Amino acid sequence: MSRREFITLLGGAAAWPLAARAQQAERMRRVGVLMNIAEDDAQAQSRMEAFLHGLQPLGWTVGRNLQIDVRWAAADAGLFRKYATELVALEPEVIFASTNSAVAPLQQATRTLPIVFTITVDPVGAGFVASLARPGGNTTGFLLYEYSISGKWLELLKQIAQGDASGGASGPRNGSGDRPVRSNPGRGPAFWGRTQPGRRA
Repeated sequence: MSRREFITLLGGAAAWPLAARAQQAERMRRVGVLMNIAEDDAQAQSRMEAFLHGLQPLGWTVGRNLQIDVRWAAADAGLFRKYATELVALEPEVIFASTNSAVAPLQQATRTLPIVFTITVDPVGAGFVASLARPGGNTTGFLLYEYSISGKWLELLKQIAQGDASGGASGPRNGSGDRPVRSNPGRGPAFWGRTQPGRRA
């Protein structure tokens, strides 16, 4: 994901719940952030810089009317659970969650505080939202990719292979592995070839 895309996604996502209250008397608002990478990761500071940069044009500045509490889970399941509990206890206006690993413990910790996710795979299949059009509950956000176009991906690969129609599909062991197939009901088993689950996401 490019820096420009990250700015657009994070800035816009975090602003949704905040903008709804913008006409109230200005006071310090609190945003929780649960990241999937380590704070010293090469991308970490760049992503946070992009996040803050995206908020500024919308009128939100850290120290003036915004406080951001960031937790870096570094892909550690135990830290995701710990930090999710910590962030919910702070009662922020909204919590931003990066990846499925962050969303799941946050939903276990709260069903009332708004959660906005990104870099997330199959939020419907994972049970995070009821549907993409009407997510329901307290969670919404952005997909990593749209499964309905996955048939076109394989079609293009077959064209690149110049007539070699053999192929296969593999997906994570998290309930979404067959999502590309289910999202393309017009394409039969012969199109997809052999399918099998991959590593657990």
